[in-house]
Amino acid sequence: MKLYALSGDPAKPCYVVSFKDLLIMLDCGLSVNSVLNFLPLPLVQSARFHSLPNWNCRDPDIQLDDGEIKECCGCAFINSAPEFVPPLDKIINFSEIDVILISNYTNMMALPFITEGTGFSGTVYATEPTLQIGRFFLEELVEYIEASPKENTARMWKDIQHLLPQPLNDVFKPKNWRHLFSLDAVNKSLARVQMTGYDQKLDIFGALQVTPEKISYISGSSTLTTHPRPINQAALKYSDVIIMAGLTQAPHVNPDGMLGELCMNVVMTLRNGGSVLIPCYPSGVVYDLFECLSSSLDNQGFSQIPMFFISPVADSSLAYSNILAEWLSTSKQNKVYIPDEPFPHANLVKNAKLKHFKHIYSEGFSTEFRQPCVVFCGHPSLRFGDAVHFVELWGSNPQHTIIFTEPDFPYLQALAPYQPLAIKTVYCPIETSLNFQQANKLIKELKPGVLVIPENYTQPPPIAPHKLDLVIDQLPDKMIIKFKRGEVIKLPLKRKRSRIYLDPQVARSLVPHEIQPGVTISTLTGVLHVKDNIHDLHPLEPTPEELAEEQQKLSKKPHLQPPGQNRLRNIKYEWGTLDVNLFLKKLAQDGITDIKVEQTGGGADELTLHLASEDTVIKVSEKATSIVCGGKQSLRLKLRDLLLQCVQNF
Repeated sequence: MKLYALSGDPAKPCYVVSFKDLLIMLDCGLSVNSVLNFLPLPLVQSARFHSLPNWNCRDPDIQLDDGEIKECCGCAFINSAPEFVPPLDKIINFSEIDVILISNYTNMMALPFITEGTGFSGTVYATEPTLQIGRFFLEELVEYIEASPKENTARMWKDIQHLLPQPLNDVFKPKNWRHLFSLDAVNKSLARVQMTGYDQKLDIFGALQVTPEKISYISGSSTLTTHPRPINQAALKYSDVIIMAGLTQAPHVNPDGMLGELCMNVVMTLRNGGSVLIPCYPSGVVYDLFECLSSSLDNQGFSQIPMFFISPVADSSLAYSNILAEWLSTSKQNKVYIPDEPFPHANLVKNAKLKHFKHIYSEGFSTEFRQPCVVFCGHPSLRFGDAVHFVELWGSNPQHTIIFTEPDFPYLQALAPYQPLAIKTVYCPIETSLNFQQANKLIKELKPGVLVIPENYTQPPPIAPHKLDLVIDQLPDKMIIKFKRGEVIKLPLKRKRSRIYLDPQVARSLVPHEIQPGVTISTLTGVLHVKDNIHDLHPLEPTPEELAEEQQKLSKKPHLQPPGQNRLRNIKYEWGTLDVNLFLKKLAQDGITDIKVEQTGGGADELTLHLASEDTVIKVSEKATSIVCGGKQSLRLKLRDLLLQCVQNF
């Protein structure tokens, strides 16, 4: 069994496991941090970004396209459509992948890169919430990029990366970056997904459902709000191998504390007459923000302050969150079936406290929009989407506040191309994925044979290098295997045995024999059919020629057994060790007397018999018997028959 690490970001995992001649992909996360190296895409032409000075190479022989690299406050940015970091495609051929298993919607953003234009013909499995909400994320991302197309594409900078200023000279392998896929590719990719139910068992070509080996993959980011359905730990206990990824990106903070700090900063800003911008994704934690913030505003006397949710998929996201109950906790599920909305934002929409629009230029937005207010919109990177407009609109006013809640992007890098800014900035990462304390507790409870984790999890995160508890603990009785991007790891899981399904006719023919007290065996004779790693033993059917011959014999002698049964009854099965004395006696009776017997290999059961007159050697061991007779076929068959008479049979 091997693990191929196609992603270098544990929060956006993409791994492939090879097992029983199958290639199984675990998640297909897309690393989006590369977009921070590009200039923002405003909805309309921005004089500010256009007027940024060009960067020119000191080498006179190197000439970049005009405006390909722009400088802002000591940092360089690419003036082109943003590019993304797809999973590695050099160490695995995507066309050979049999199955893709997706744990949650944030880890399916690279799916079109894998399934479209690669020859992929496998199956993709995901739950309905994962599929539908993942669709919202993908559609929103594509629409953001296509809403602000760039006239030119920057290409030359990748050839002179070592000459570029910070931070472009440090980016990792930019030639592997790719422009985003189209909406058509998204639709074709998602059409391949087969929906599964929560905690449903899948038979992956017989490799994972019908074998005693147990392989578990835990993505900590599967719990993306504070209201998820709890994980089924019983199904994961005593796994031979556990692969763990997707743990929190903000292990140094408590999400509950961050929610409180967010509400406090929003209230302070509103009291000072300012507005608040919260860059967000179209689903997930944003539901919690609606709930907590609306309650806080009511308690502080700001119930009249409007909240705006702006996203190309805002309508669909709000609607689906109230009907996809399978992923929610029991208390939230019960509200769905009353019927009652599990999240309070449905009431907020009804009471006009939460207003949702596709874009800032959507019909009715300019009429409804008033300040002070709270605006939720994308994208958290501040490189595209409606958030770009609000940063430019409010950036020069210190009364306003921008609050970063998504830990995917370093907020200072997100703000870098907008500098200098007067707007107040607050960093409140609200991360509900498994933290290290929870992960260590879970590992102890699950008791896996082998734990496989990204190398990053064995050392404190860069944001808190002194916090030695923010790592996965090394347990003395557990084997931990670390990996990093691009590595192929051999996992210590070997195929021990496989299950075989007996045809009812074969099962009825079993005749158990007790060979020693408590040990009963039975012979099996049949044809083994193997398909998709499923083994079926069918009755041994005679060939047409044999059937005709046996039918002819049966017509002459009716007392004979039916066809096939007589043939099977004549088969004997040998077992046990060779009776050497009996074998020597049989050889003497057959005229072979010049025999030299010697022990070899140090074991009492390992013998070598030299037959000088026949120039033949017979080697006998516990597991095998070999006859070396110089190619004399008749002699070999005679010796074989004599040997088989000297072992037990039934």
